[in-house]
Amino acid sequence: MTTPDSIEPAQFWEDRYRKCGRVWSGEPNELLVREAGNLAPGSALELGCGEGADALWLASWGWQVTAVDISTTALRRAAAQAIELGLSGRVTFQHHDLGQTFPGGNFDLVAAQYLQSPVALNQTAILRQAARAVAPGGTLIITMHAGWPTWSSAAQHPADVAFPTLEGLLTALALPPAWKVDTLASVRRPAPSPEECTGTRTDHVWRLTRTT
Repeated sequence: MTTPDSIEPAQFWEDRYRKCGRVWSGEPNELLVREAGNLAPGSALELGCGEGADALWLASWGWQVTAVDISTTALRRAAAQAIELGLSGRVTFQHHDLGQTFPGGNFDLVAAQYLQSPVALNQTAILRQAARAVAPGGTLIITMHAGWPTWSSAAQHPADVAFPTLEGLLTALALPPAWKVDTLASVRRPAPSPEECTGTRTDHVWRLTRTT
C-alpha cells in the first residue's frame, strides 16, 4: 500500500500536475495582493509558485521575480503563460525541491503562499531559509490554510496533518530582533467544494519586515 510517507515529494507533485490540465484558477492569491499591493516593486522570490499566477501578478506590477517550484510540469505551464502575457523578461523560473536546494541571493520580497503538503515537507526549515533570503528593509509574506474547509470533515483526512497557528509559526521562525510584524491575521474566505457546495475556509497571513 502506498502511503504519503512513502511517496517522494517530487513524484507526488509532478504526478498531480501531469494527470490533468490546469490545476489552479490562474488568479493571484487575494491575500498576497492585499499585503504586497502597497510595496514598492523590487526583486521578489516566490516559493512554490505552481502554475505561476502569483509570480505573474508580481511581475505585472513591476517586480523582477524569481519563482521556484518542485514540479517541472507546473514550471513549464508558468513559463508559457509568462510568454503569452509578455512578462517573460520579468520572471525567472527555477526548479527546486526546497527540502534539498534553495535559490541563492537576497530579495526585497519573499512570498510563500500555502507552502503545505500531504507529503514530506520541512516547512519550518524552509521558512527560516525564506526569512534569511529577505534583504534589509525587505518583506516576508506567508499565507497558510488554518484548517479544513467547513464542508470537509477532519475524519476524511490524515490524522497527523497539523495546521500552523499565528503565534506558533511566528515562534517557529525564531526571527532576530531586526524584524517587525506588520500583519498577523486570520481571514475567512469562500471555499466551495468540488461539487460546488458552499463553504468557507480560514487562512492565516503573516507580513513581516526585516528592518536592518
